[in-house]
Formats: sequence, C-alpha cells, structure tokens
Amino acid sequence: MSIFALHAKKTKKGAKQNVTPSFMQWRFMLVIVLVIAVFVGLGVRAAYIQVIAPDNLIAQGDNRTMRTKDMPTYRGIITDRNGVELAVSVPVRAIYADPKIIHEQGGLEQYERWEALADVLGRDVEDLRSKVQNPKRRFVYLQRQVSPAMADYVDKLDIPGIYLRRESRRYYPNGEVTAQLIGITDVDDSGLEGLERQYDDWLTGTPGSRVIRRDAKGRTVEVLKSTDGEEAGNLKLTIDQRIQALAYREIKEAMMYFQAASASAIVVDIHTGDVLAMVNAPSFNPNDRGNASPHRMRNRTITDAFEPGSSLKPLAVLSALEYGSVKVGDTVDTYPGWMRLGGSLVKDHRNLGKLTLEEIIQHSSNMGTSKLALGVPKPFLLNMVYSMGLTSDTGINMPGESNGLFHERTRWSDFELATLSFGYGISVTTAQLARMYATLANGGISMPLRIVQQPESDVYRPQPQRVVSEKNARAVLEMMESVVLRGGTAPKAAVPGYRVGGKTGTSRKAVAGGYGDEYVNIFAGVAPLSDPQIATVVLINEPAGDLYYAGDTAAPVFSEIMGGALQLMNVAPDDKQVTSTKWLNGGSNGG
Repeated sequence: MSIFALHAKKTKKGAKQNVTPSFMQWRFMLVIVLVIAVFVGLGVRAAYIQVIAPDNLIAQGDNRTMRTKDMPTYRGIITDRNGVELAVSVPVRAIYADPKIIHEQGGLEQYERWEALADVLGRDVEDLRSKVQNPKRRFVYLQRQVSPAMADYVDKLDIPGIYLRRESRRYYPNGEVTAQLIGITDVDDSGLEGLERQYDDWLTGTPGSRVIRRDAKGRTVEVLKSTDGEEAGNLKLTIDQRIQALAYREIKEAMMYFQAASASAIVVDIHTGDVLAMVNAPSFNPNDRGNASPHRMRNRTITDAFEPGSSLKPLAVLSALEYGSVKVGDTVDTYPGWMRLGGSLVKDHRNLGKLTLEEIIQHSSNMGTSKLALGVPKPFLLNMVYSMGLTSDTGINMPGESNGLFHERTRWSDFELATLSFGYGISVTTAQLARMYATLANGGISMPLRIVQQPESDVYRPQPQRVVSEKNARAVLEMMESVVLRGGTAPKAAVPGYRVGGKTGTSRKAVAGGYGDEYVNIFAGVAPLSDPQIATVVLINEPAGDLYYAGDTAAPVFSEIMGGALQLMNVAPDDKQVTSTKWLNGGSNGG
C-alpha cells in the first residue's frame, strides 16, 4: 500500500472518532444535573428549616438538652418569743414512678427489686406494682415524705422508671405540748389546723427556678434563665415555751389524777395582752398522727364555751361599785341565806348573814352577788358583761375561736339577772375569762389578747380601752386575795412568796331539760397583787373522782402554773411574804 493510501486510511479512522455519539458526555451531564439538584434541594430545605419553619427543630433540640429546675423553698419557721423553734421544715424525699419508662425498659421484670422496695416502704408488693400497670401514665407517687436513709436505699435498688424528688416535711420539736396551738400541715405542706392554717399564706414561699442546658452526659453546660422565688415568712409567737411546757405538764397530770375528761389553761401578760401559754389535754403528737382523733386536736381554750359559775362573781361586785349603789366598806345582808325570785330559789350553802363585799367574794355567796346585781339597772349590768369582752372574740385571731353564748333578751326576770351574777345563763371560753381577769389586773384597761408578735397585725387588732375605773378594779382585785387565805374557797391556790387574787368556779354542766351531775371546775387569778403581772385561768372538765370542787382541783394546778411562771419571768415576790402553805387548810368548799 502506498504512503498516500495509508495516510488516507488513518485520516478516515480519525474522522470516525469525532462523529461517534458521546454517551459518556450525556452521562456526565446527568450526574452534574443531579448533583446540582441535590444541592439546590439541600439549600431549599436548609432555607425552609432556618427561615420559614425553624421552631419545630429548635423545640426538639431544646427538649433534649434544656431542663427547668425548681429551686426548693421551705415553709417558714414558727418560734416562741425567745426564738425557740416550735415548728420547722426538714428536707425529705418523695418516691415516684414513670410507668412508661418502666414498661419500655422492663422494670416490672425485676421482681426481687420490687419486693425489696415494698419491704422498705412497708407496703404490699402487688399493690405497688398495680400503680404502674398503665404504660400511658407518666407520673405516679409511690411514697411521700420518706427519710433520707430510705431514699438512699431506694436509689441503690436502681429500678428503671423509679425516681426520687425533693420535698419537705413539717417537724414539731415540742410535740404534744404545742400541738393544738401550732396546728398541723398536710403532705403538701399546707396548713390544716391552728396557726399553721391561719398564717398559711405567710408561711408559704414561692419557689424559684433555673432553666439550664445539659450535654449528652447530663452535665450542666449553661444557665439560660434564673427566676428568684419569694422567701417564706417566719412566725414569732408571744408564747414562752418554758411556761408552755410547765403549764402543759401540770394540766396533763391534773387530768389524769382527777380522771377528768379534759383540762385547759392559759397564761396572759396583763400589760400587753400577750398569751404566754395556751395548753390543752388530752393532746396528740403532731409528728405521728396515727391516733390524732378530732377531739384531741381541738384547741379547747378558745373553742369550748362553758358557764363560768362563781368565777364571774367579781363582776357583780364591780358592777355595783361602778354604778355607785355600794361602796367598798358596805355590807350586804344575806339573811336567811335564801330567797325566792319569781318562784325560783336562790340560796347559799348556809346562812352567812351580813357580809362585806370582800366576804361575798371570799365565801362565794350567791345571795350577796344576787342582791348586788339586782341593785343596779339591768342595762348597766349587761353593759358590764359586754365591756369585759365576755360576748366577743378576744382579738387573738385564731381559727375556731368561739364568742361564747349569751342570749339577747328584751325582758329579763329578776331570777335570770340573779343567776347571771353567779355565772349561769352565759357561756364563755377560757380565753375570754382570762381577758376579763387581765382587765381587772390592768387597772380596768381592756387589752385584746395577742398570740403573734411578728408579723405585726395591729391593723386588725382592737385597741386598748378603759372599761372600768382603776380605783374600783383595784378594790375588787384586793378583795379576791381573801379567796386564797384561811376561810376562802381556794387556799390551795396560794403561791409561796406572792400575793394572789382569784376566784373559784364550780358549775354544773347543762343537759337537756336542766343540769346534770357533771361539773366544770375553774380557777382564775392574778399575781402578784402588789404589782400585777400575770393572769392565769385553769379549767378541769368533768372530774370523775371524789374531788369535784374547784378549790380542790383547779386551784392547786393554778398554784403550780402561776408560781412557776412568776419565777421563770423573774418577777420579784411581794413585800408580804408567805413562807408556807401548810397552814392554809380548811375554808369553805363553795363556788
């Protein structure tokens, strides 16, 4: 083949390569288009996520990494006037379950661990497991307010879906001594009774919170937001825990010794109206309410009203002095020891003849007080009852307080006025009677009672006011000293070293159709008479033994409480010294 022919053949092959269809080029272009489409799609998707609809994924991310933690807040502390703690909140734990997690992670299959959990909680294992049978539930309490030791044990069991959370439980260091006064809270730390209920809003704080971001290992990497809570307020009472404990010990022993249904006592600072002690028996343990029946939880000092009997007789004498129908040195003829008023009989236990005003109180003469009461106009006598606070609240501002019972009448018979003078036809509380005696001791100035020092509540508190003259109040107070001396109705109420003025009250309890055989024994008194500081009222309800007069039951309890309170408050003895009470025996058993 010639050179030209060979060149022509090579040229012909090269031309074929240029005109062959380019499949590789088409495939390359397809890939390019697809790549561009993918990137365009990614860009559009990114734009959609970032610009148009970013909230959904942000929320999903936050759900995985963000948590809101509540900052715990504890209920406020209740203290006595000296700062002694009467109610505190202690940290405890709650055990709860997430049934959904339990089912997803096979928590129910670990039967031995559930048995251990039931054993430490003192519960039936099947009862516990039944609480988490519904996998759609996300939260259920298994046990509230468990001790730290129990919580640590449960934590070590490591049952999937079983968790712990912090909470608090109320603890009362003085137990039954202040139970009815302080009250109790429920499992959620809300006040149910007593001051816990009355000041629930004040004692309850608002918890703060923090919004945090966590990493995959649960560690806090960022604090996004922090909200401060409102701190709970503390409550400072007028109670002196030393006097409270003393008074409770005495009335509890008296209730048991005299086989009484109940007993109460109250101690009041006459100058300020501060309640230094308020006790009741039977009581209950607020830290273990297994036997806390309703009748044990009642604060009888302010809730239970009773006919005060002869303890109201000083008011009849005071009314006559204030009206001017008698003077301090006058006498009243009680002969023959009885009289009929409208067909009803008023009498003394014997004919006492002519009596001075002091002797009327000393011998607790029904005839004497009846004649004094009938010697003043009815409106004047009734106004004395009102002004002494015997028909209204004491100003103590506690839940459940009774105003007593006093029927308003347009017409009063002489017999009704006579019985009112010796404490029948009216029912008062122990706190109301204490306020009356504090008014006498304070020179006729009525001070509303107070149980809370801080926070101040003077806006809602009635103001002190003079209701009787200082001269007559002091005179009646001096007359009441004869009650605790030889020949009086309550020599057992004497306090060695101090002058005491007071009055017994032994009243029958009303029943349907009249009066029954049960008694209420009262002794109300003030000391020291040279410079009055404290008023105390003791009530023994339904003594069942052989002793049922107030001079034998309430009077010695009064002596122990008053004597101990005066010493605890460092009150100096009177100038008139009494070295022993052994000679103070005898006397009448009236009133």
